[in-house]
Amino acid sequence: MEKLDTYDEQGNFLGAVDRSIVHKDALWHNTVHCWLYDSEGNIYFQIRADEKTFYTTASGHVQAGETIKEAFGREIQEEIGININYEQAKLVTINKFIMDKIKKDGSLFKDRAFANVYVCLYNGEISEFNFNTDEVLGLAKVNAKDTLNLFNNKTNTINITTIISNDNKNIETKTTATTKDFLLNEGETLIDKYGLILEKVIELTK
Repeated sequence: MEKLDTYDEQGNFLGAVDRSIVHKDALWHNTVHCWLYDSEGNIYFQIRADEKTFYTTASGHVQAGETIKEAFGREIQEEIGININYEQAKLVTINKFIMDKIKKDGSLFKDRAFANVYVCLYNGEISEFNFNTDEVLGLAKVNAKDTLNLFNNKTNTINITTIISNDNKNIETKTTATTKDFLLNEGETLIDKYGLILEKVIELTK
């Protein structure tokens, strides 16, 4: 059973607990939101297999005893299939995330997470990606400045490149995207959810 380190709301460590208990009892824990970007100012959004929308490059729970950056490297490897120098990842922000929802089995899922948002430079080839297709259809490579303009309603569409695995080969396709292509939870806005990440990439690639 996977264990997660738990905390009080102020971030004081309480102990390691089974993941199922963490979400049953609404215990605070760490998650990591992983973003890859390139030196040309592009950022990679994951194309989620379940909803077909764009989200973090990778994300997940930080396991008991694991550092945030170690979790960054593990999640990127598990979902995107590449090994990166995760120690070079840079912190963007830490958000408190609270969400309660009813699962398909009728049980209540209680999420109380410190969402650690990091970005890391990646200038490798698209052929290196090996997607976990149970979770990830592929990646959408977007320009950070263009995407920020989209979220600020300065444009209606942006040009993007999708990277999808087909017959064990990663295929690049040029297409466009609108705000509806990006994942949002109820009560969120695109600029609040992704704005700081885009601004960080723009700053790092000036």
